[in-house]
Amino acid sequence: MNIDFLALANPGVPGLHPYQPGKPVEELERELGISHSVKLASNENPLGPGPKAIAAIQKALPELARYPDANGFSLKTALASKLKVGADQIILGNGSNELIDLLFHTFVGPQQEVVYSQYTFIVYALATQAHGAKAVEVPAVNCGHDLDAMAAAITPATRLVCITNPNNPTGTFLTQNEVKAFMACVPANVLVVLDEAYTEYVNDAERLPSIDWLKEYPNLIVSRTFSKAYGLAGLRVGYMVCHPELVAVLNRVREPFNCNSLALAAAEAALGDDAYLAEAVALNRQGMAMYEAFFNEQGLKYIPSKGNFITLDLERDAGPVYEALLREGVIVRPIAGYGLPACLRISIGLEQENHRCIEALKKVLG
Repeated sequence: MNIDFLALANPGVPGLHPYQPGKPVEELERELGISHSVKLASNENPLGPGPKAIAAIQKALPELARYPDANGFSLKTALASKLKVGADQIILGNGSNELIDLLFHTFVGPQQEVVYSQYTFIVYALATQAHGAKAVEVPAVNCGHDLDAMAAAITPATRLVCITNPNNPTGTFLTQNEVKAFMACVPANVLVVLDEAYTEYVNDAERLPSIDWLKEYPNLIVSRTFSKAYGLAGLRVGYMVCHPELVAVLNRVREPFNCNSLALAAAEAALGDDAYLAEAVALNRQGMAMYEAFFNEQGLKYIPSKGNFITLDLERDAGPVYEALLREGVIVRPIAGYGLPACLRISIGLEQENHRCIEALKKVLG
């Protein structure tokens, strides 16, 4: 008996393609029979998890037969103290990606619109299509968000606006004045998710006071993660901060036990490890400067970035360069799927990993 399962799926699903993550080191080495490869494709923290996070994981191991705290009381309490908000303003997720999808699942459906920028996090487009909503992709300016055009694109059918700052995959950055002026234009019944997955890498003087804005804009949702600067990508834990009543609605839909015990323990410990975070940020700035100096020296075009990655614009099809780098044991990220076929996104690694990538680029580009 043959079954057309795709025909049984919801209307938005047949046109979707699975999200393509960065190529794993193990897969590359298995395919090419090489070793000692470096992965600079997924914006991971090259330091690995901090010592306090590792200690917390080890301490939590004996309790793995128990279900985790479904409400994440301890982590939410720590976050509330650090961010100076109420614990009832925080919702935890299996990475911030799950929480973004939860927003769509709760608030977005057919006959509604989602506004987002060209060249931004691809999950917004995938989630919009999966939930049968209309995608309103606003053309980018200088590879980043055009907030004036995004404000103009809002209609009575708009339910959600998605902004990533710093933007992924381009690393562009919106200033405090730009985002504040945009929020002043958004109708109160339109939700705005400000995805700040990379905010810890931004200079203190430039970082948006987005949490403070929640008092003024109850339709604002700030999304953050422990997967990047805190080095916990493998445990998948993120959080959103927003109006308590909005959290209460999301909790009606949120899966129970969506954050595992090790993730909760490690995230709480990482949140209090200021020395580790400072080391990770300093390492990132040093690596960023290394790539910028190399690109400038070689006359290569790139997009200045506020994240932990930098996007190289080869001004031609980047596919062959990506493949050639793989043969050199260096994994970066092609972003043709984001509409940037000439670009490669390179995550900032350890000093020796950055040197390895630069030498490989020299060889490949000739």
